Amino acid sequence: MGTSMRFGALRMATRRASVVLAGVLGAAAVLALPALTVLGGTPAASAFSREGLPVEYLDVYSTAMGRNVHVQFQDGGAPAPTSNNGGAPAPTSNNGGAPAPTSNRGGKKAVYLLDGLRAQDDFNGWDINTAAFEWFFESGISVVMPVGGQSSFYSDWYSPSSFNNQPYTYKWETFLTNELPQWLAANKQVSATGNGVVGLSMAGGAALILSAYHPAQFSYAASLSGFLNPSTLFMKQAIRVAMLDAGGYNVDNMWGPPWDPAWRRNDPLLQVARIVGNGTRLWIYCAPGGGPADENVDPGLTVGASSLESLAIGSNLRFQEKYVAAGGTNATFQFPPAGNHSWAYWGTQLQALKPDLITTLNG
Repeated sequence: MGTSMRFGALRMATRRASVVLAGVLGAAAVLALPALTVLGGTPAASAFSREGLPVEYLDVYSTAMGRNVHVQFQDGGAPAPTSNNGGAPAPTSNNGGAPAPTSNRGGKKAVYLLDGLRAQDDFNGWDINTAAFEWFFESGISVVMPVGGQSSFYSDWYSPSSFNNQPYTYKWETFLTNELPQWLAANKQVSATGNGVVGLSMAGGAALILSAYHPAQFSYAASLSGFLNPSTLFMKQAIRVAMLDAGGYNVDNMWGPPWDPAWRRNDPLLQVARIVGNGTRLWIYCAPGGGPADENVDPGLTVGASSLESLAIGSNLRFQEKYVAAGGTNATFQFPPAGNHSWAYWGTQLQALKPDLITTLNG
């Protein structure tokens, strides 16, 4: 069932808690930091969209996880017509997927906004830290914000985390690509195909992986400050430490030991050929660190935010190289000269990619 639950005081308290949780000490733990910033001038991230927007707080049951999953949702309003009027058909996946949709007759299009490593269980970070719902209000594109999934990488895990006595197994890929789209189609008239997915930090690579294996559902994928080569020896260890710090999760329960094939399966850089073959529209953003500090972040966290971004930029540049070498021509790469791992930069990027996303989903 869905209810509109937008409590100003609670949300502001949640915003403050998010900033406190961002403080992680240690080099490897930089992966756990959330983030905030805006290009040019002093970055600022706003806390929650304004009251009065038609945002619903839904409970969607996941059979795979055996529990309800909270989902924040905003209807996009009347969708723009998207028929190609007899033009050439949209490209199809080379992986046996269905052709990309050419009209909105199957329902409204949506953008799925995925959270960072320290995703909270009350609200999605995109709502806590940005005005994303406001930006997409009456845009014709519905907004889907799954809530929760701390340290999950939005992946299907092998088993519950053994270090923190997790009572169920994360099955986020199944939920996001099977259970949730079916529920949204039946209850909110959202198309199960031809949608967009945007992820930041932990979820940047997850967004690309979801599009790689589910190209009919996600014809648009954006990674903002993502870690796009997690199967390297260094990143395997960094992710292990970061997940321990962010909720006490055991990475072995996620993708198994370092030699398990799940690491390669969930590595965007190693799945470039698949992504190029799908013809998915991409938006890839990452900065090298530095830049103005977010005015909403404790100054003591600025170094960590800059280090996180510096850690991410290398894999983004390598992804671009492999993408171009594989013949990819359907991506926008944004690599500014400065910028750190924080929400205001990601909010700025979401606004920057919004016209491209809408054009793609309506195309």
